[in-house]
Amino acid sequence: MPPHAHARPTGDKHPNRRPGTAPYSGGLQHHNTRHTTRFTVIGNHLAQHRELSLLAIGLGTHLQSLPKGAPADIKSLAGRFPEGTTRIAAALRELEAHGYLRRDRHRTPSGRIVTRTTSCNQPAAPGRAVEDHPVPPVPPVPTAAPVAPQCPEPPAAPESRRDSREPRPPRRALPNVPRPACPAPAALQDAVDLLSGLRRHDPHLLLSAADTAHLAPGVVAWLEREVSPAAVRHALITDLPAEGLRRPAAFFAQRLTAQLPPPPPFRASVDPAPVRHPVRNCDGCDRGFRAAEPGLCRECRAKATTAGASVVPWP
Repeated sequence: MPPHAHARPTGDKHPNRRPGTAPYSGGLQHHNTRHTTRFTVIGNHLAQHRELSLLAIGLGTHLQSLPKGAPADIKSLAGRFPEGTTRIAAALRELEAHGYLRRDRHRTPSGRIVTRTTSCNQPAAPGRAVEDHPVPPVPPVPTAAPVAPQCPEPPAAPESRRDSREPRPPRRALPNVPRPACPAPAALQDAVDLLSGLRRHDPHLLLSAADTAHLAPGVVAWLEREVSPAAVRHALITDLPAEGLRRPAAFFAQRLTAQLPPPPPFRASVDPAPVRHPVRNCDGCDRGFRAAEPGLCRECRAKATTAGASVVPWP
């Protein structure tokens, strides 16, 4: 037994504290390990932002850690995290409003509109101070007013520098349509009349002369398979998309090919029934025979030809 009780340590003499460290106090403690690979430097102005939501801060940190060219659209982010598209879209709007995100729309050479997302590691809004480290002022330009710090602009796409007066690229060719076995002129005219009349059912189904000439052989292929013109018209304009048709000719070409009916069943040709002439009496021998007109039978005609004289009729 010790000769006396130990006194409770106070002040800077806590038994569990390492020598040379600060006295123990409540709150967050850090156990840091220096990173040498796969790390991202995040400014405290983002990590400790007082106006951004926690979801926006975490999403901004995640975007800054992604490599160049990684997908950053709402659908891809919603598939990566448990939050839905609504919360992801709201967080992106927060980052965009505070200058940590920029989304620009560009047109590709094929005419498609794409959105380019740029993550900024410094807020791009002018005059905004960060939480721990204020944005340093930009020295004034001799010929202009002071410029606020901006997120570096990405290199402009080649299509954005294209002269607006340059003609647009040609439209894609229409899909192929079935070819008829015998493109008769009359059948082609019937097909043209059918396609030209589609606009009477819907003004948006107006076709140009070139589109009509491209689609007409496909309609003839349907007519050759014993499909009536009314059935062809019904197949083309039934169940059209609710959002409308941007290019009706391409839609009709796809339908003429995808819904082409099979050939009609084979029917063997039937020989016509032989003609039976009425029975008549021969003018030479009064014998009965079948003929279209009255006259001599076969034997009497042969005798008359041999003798070179006409046969005297039977009295």
